[in-house]
Amino acid sequence: MEETGGSAPAGSGPDSTLPFDVFSRQCPSRGTLENVTGRWGSLTLGALYEGSLRFNALRRRVDGVSEKMLSQTLHALERDGLVHREARPTNPPRVDYELTPLGRQVAGQLLGLIQLVEGRMSEVLAARGRYDEAHTHQG
Repeated sequence: MEETGGSAPAGSGPDSTLPFDVFSRQCPSRGTLENVTGRWGSLTLGALYEGSLRFNALRRRVDGVSEKMLSQTLHALERDGLVHREARPTNPPRVDYELTPLGRQVAGQLLGLIQLVEGRMSEVLAARGRYDEAHTHQG
């Protein structure tokens, strides 16, 4: 997560009238987009769309993510207002993660993309095969 210094970019103030522009390197929306669309961010949001999960259950659901990466991902998504972390003062302590309303909306859009990709994987695999075949024989 890269932080930018200096003055606030256009669109960052509470009463700003300029739109955010993810294509501008100074725009804070770019960092949020990276958090959402990165491998672990999108999978974490998708998993939490199914409901509230504890850390270890979430880690099992997002197969392959390390404890450190999941922790970093959750912190970034929480900071962006997409995930809510609730620590319950039980013994042992219990921490649950769930999507905020904004997080549910973002995750819903991501799940549409995920379902599209999953549904068209036979075409993707065929294209990969054609590409690999064409590029293997080029010497």
